[in-house]
Amino acid sequence: MRMRPTLSWTSDEELPPGTTDLEPVAEALRGGGVLILSGAGLSTESGIPDYRGEGGSLSRHTPMTYQDFTADAGARRRYWARSHLGWRTFGRARPNAGHRAVAAFGRQGLLSGVITQNVDGLHQAAGSDDVVDLHGRLDRVVCLSCGTFSPRRELAHRLEAANEGFAPVASSMNPDGDADLTDEQVGDFRVVPCTSCGGVLKPDVVFFGEAVPPQRVEHCRTLVREARTLLVLGSSLTVMSGLRFVRQAAGAGTPVLIVNRDATRGDRHAVTRIALPLGSALTGAAGRLGVHVPAHAADAAAEPA
Repeated sequence: MRMRPTLSWTSDEELPPGTTDLEPVAEALRGGGVLILSGAGLSTESGIPDYRGEGGSLSRHTPMTYQDFTADAGARRRYWARSHLGWRTFGRARPNAGHRAVAAFGRQGLLSGVITQNVDGLHQAAGSDDVVDLHGRLDRVVCLSCGTFSPRRELAHRLEAANEGFAPVASSMNPDGDADLTDEQVGDFRVVPCTSCGGVLKPDVVFFGEAVPPQRVEHCRTLVREARTLLVLGSSLTVMSGLRFVRQAAGAGTPVLIVNRDATRGDRHAVTRIALPLGSALTGAAGRLGVHVPAHAADAAAEPA
């Protein structure tokens, strides 16, 4: 029997309330060595919805699982139809003030690294270096048979050619780039194979129910061991892929700070949770430190086809 991945979390204990005091974040950044762990909440101000916040996509949408994608050709067809449409919007997303603030902190030498659970590439587009894409990147595609990687833009062109006139109106978009479509809207959408071997193509992202590559996890564990502070931005920490680093840091006595408007699964391990919008919180912390946050990023985010 196949188990469904953890999609939601409800606390069984009374957690401390969030605060609006930014000083702990500013103080940690002053000391340097801060490791960022970011989640979907950081990208909502770029027009990409989150999974679990107010109005989050899990209230109406169950994400594709690795098991369903690999076992069911019909599931793959539905996924690629929705993802192809969603990419036209997702690929146009640009860094917001929160991403730009993180990049500015990095330029000032205040960070030891950035780990992101997001697949949108917006940290890099804002100018952050050495970002660990924990769950991969949506702008790259991998063949499950031969392992060949290719740009998402190339696949988008091929899907356009194979599905001329495909332009349904989606009711909404999800954090993984999926657009909400009915089966009728998906229709007879055609999926294209790998150009190298004819195998099944998958976005180079970690689906729900799929394991993060062990070497990537170990690299992140090393970053956590070397950090002076772990600063969580916009993640509910519901899934273990991010929560394990919070537990690791707390277990080693490394302070954990969380900036997230709602309670998280990691609150019990944190020194404090700041319940403020990410953009204003991070630019506010930057202001206290005298760190300039540019109004716009000279970004290199993937363009949609």
